[in-house]
Amino acid sequence: MISPLSRTPQPDTASAAAKVTSQPTAQGSALDESQKTAAASPQGQKAQLNEQILKASLDVSISASNNSMTLLYRTAIDNINEQLAPEFGPNALQAAMQQDNSPEGTADRILSLSTAFFDSYASQHPNKAPEDVARDFVDIIRGGFEKGYNEASNILKGLGVMGEGSPIATEIGKTFELVQKGYDDFLQTKLQALQENTADDKDIG
Repeated sequence: MISPLSRTPQPDTASAAAKVTSQPTAQGSALDESQKTAAASPQGQKAQLNEQILKASLDVSISASNNSMTLLYRTAIDNINEQLAPEFGPNALQAAMQQDNSPEGTADRILSLSTAFFDSYASQHPNKAPEDVARDFVDIIRGGFEKGYNEASNILKGLGVMGEGSPIATEIGKTFELVQKGYDDFLQTKLQALQENTADDKDIG
């Protein structure tokens, strides 16, 4: 004789397990989507960049100069992007990483990427005096670079690698000087060309 208890329907353990496991999966998918959406915003990209910088700084020995120069390059490009955003939209500069992380190589990339937007900037300000256009443009990109430099320096100081006599401090400082000189030379070249054009116009007249 079959016991009455044996006729009691037993819970479908496989189905129940599937329901339990499906809930975290659905929640995980929703979380992933929200994280992707947040990361797509300018604020999310900046936060993601800072997180990557800090992780790289902590996970890899920062005593290698390549890491500090990479940090400076990335923060400089990120902040120059912010300064150019009102004129050209977000991420105007392609912040691609390169192999040459020497002070000269880092400075050259920052200068070439940022000054390349001069003609586009000038075309958007046709009613402004050409000399003012040149000065204002250099002020914009210089301001972005200096902000990025300060951010990189503060991170490296927090890691204790910017003390007096530090090779990292020396290379970071050299890069700063090279970029500043590059901006000065760029502006001087533009102003000199404008003066020569004005003189030529007077001679023709």
